[in-house]
Amino acid sequence: MSDSRGRSDDGTGEATRPDGGHPDATAAVDALDGGPEVDAADSESAATAAAAETSTNDGVRGALRHVFVVAVTEYRLAVRSRWALALTALFVVFGGVMLTFSGSAVGPAGAERVVASLTSLAAYLVPLAALALGYDAIVGREEEGWLAVVFSLPVRRSEVVAGTYLGRLAVLAGATVLGFGFSGALIVREFGAGSLSAFLGFLGGTVGVGAAFLAVALLLSTVAREKTHSLGAALLVWVWFVLVHDLLALGIVAATELPDAALSALVLSNPVSAFRVFVLSGLGTTAGGGFTAVLAGSGLSTVALAASLVAWTIVPVAVAARLVRRRRL
Repeated sequence: MSDSRGRSDDGTGEATRPDGGHPDATAAVDALDGGPEVDAADSESAATAAAAETSTNDGVRGALRHVFVVAVTEYRLAVRSRWALALTALFVVFGGVMLTFSGSAVGPAGAERVVASLTSLAAYLVPLAALALGYDAIVGREEEGWLAVVFSLPVRRSEVVAGTYLGRLAVLAGATVLGFGFSGALIVREFGAGSLSAFLGFLGGTVGVGAAFLAVALLLSTVAREKTHSLGAALLVWVWFVLVHDLLALGIVAATELPDAALSALVLSNPVSAFRVFVLSGLGTTAGGGFTAVLAGSGLSTVALAASLVAWTIVPVAVAARLVRRRRL
């Protein structure tokens, strides 16, 4: 009896690769599928074992296992494609350049000024990197044919979405910590250990805003039917949140005297603004200027700002997990 997954119909023995040719994807498919097929003579015992395994894995443990397998696969593919190395090098280079040109005054004020400069850099760079990493998370795997194979297995589509997001988030978070960690080491060396708390606040906010924009990119990738459409939408999202939103909000604040509730709504409606205020509120409003200083005086607590970034992470992923069930492959 010929193996339908390992041989072609003409009996030549040529292996088919519905996973797009990725060895890690093959491992994920085998793990999700429960291993290799069995012979026809053992079909009855295999069916009994499969039924027992299905009843066991239907709970939380089975879902977590599926999510973990997909996440590990996504992480390995990203590392193999040099995404992790490229992002780490990008953050190291830009962070080092920013440190070079952000002043060298010794003392707490100097450290705050450097961290504020890194915040301005991360507000532009990290969202763009996150969108570039996640815009093809779903639609790209569909074009490769790997997504159809995984969806044909006894695994929930929402588990595939969650695993895809977590795997790419691990890449982005690791690159952020390693890349900007180099800048943090230089800051501590220049200004002393007293500057470490301010930098750790910046690093946590940077990971948070990256996770938020990666979630938005995952949602765009779920909605789009082609990678080019998802890429175009990701660029529009970056322009809106990083450039246009702040300009419009600045015009509104300059034209009218907004109450604190409206100003808080402007901050929470943009993960970039929430990130800036989250970091600068720990440095003092004097560390930033212009519209950022106005936002820092909105009265929002650190907990509210952190909760906003968490919401910007969870909601897009949850919506993507719901929408992917209706996606036709």
